[in-house]
Amino acid sequence: MQSLALILAVLALGRCQYQEPELSSCPEQYGLQLYPHPASCNQFYKCANGTLSLETCENGLLFDGTGAVHNHCNYHWSVKCGDRKAELTPSGRGICEYDFGLFSAGPCETYFVKCAYGEPIDEPCTPGLAYDENIHGCNWPDLLEYCDPEKVVGFSCPAYVDSKDPAAKFLPYPRYPSGDCGRYVVCVDGKPRLVGCGDYTVFSDESLTCEDPEYVPKCSKYFKK
Repeated sequence: MQSLALILAVLALGRCQYQEPELSSCPEQYGLQLYPHPASCNQFYKCANGTLSLETCENGLLFDGTGAVHNHCNYHWSVKCGDRKAELTPSGRGICEYDFGLFSAGPCETYFVKCAYGEPIDEPCTPGLAYDENIHGCNWPDLLEYCDPEKVVGFSCPAYVDSKDPAAKFLPYPRYPSGDCGRYVVCVDGKPRLVGCGDYTVFSDESLTCEDPEYVPKCSKYFKK
């Protein structure tokens, strides 16, 4: 029993101390293969048809094997490095904290800044959304601190919905026309959210649902712009 316990302990220790090996040659001679560096999350090995190279991710990026931002690397906040060391040095280029990244242009902004090689590009959120730096993406403005959803959406939810109001049939989330054939407003806890119809449908002010454009005369040419 003692010998079995000792073997299990050694195996467990081996698993805890395992590191990806350093490569001196490509294990495979055809195709493209990527291997993590054993110590650095900033680097990885690339084998292209048997040719080995040590690659370094650009500033703000790290390697996790599923990267699609640039040269097989991902934004650093989405990478789990494990025991590999990650070195992140700010680029010092104004709003581009790192040469590659997504950054907030300010609280409750309806766009964000995408940096590539240190060059900032403004990227708009889907209408009705504002950038949330906590999730590195656009979000409902009513879920963001210091954000006024009425200003973002351009609509104020009524404090009371009469039972005779057509919107009442959708309580507790009444809905209203937005003025855009492809979108409508849903009130969630008294805060407006701008929702898209999708699937090549448009919003009907009469039924308060999304329908085929042929059944909504004023929006019949919405997709023919």
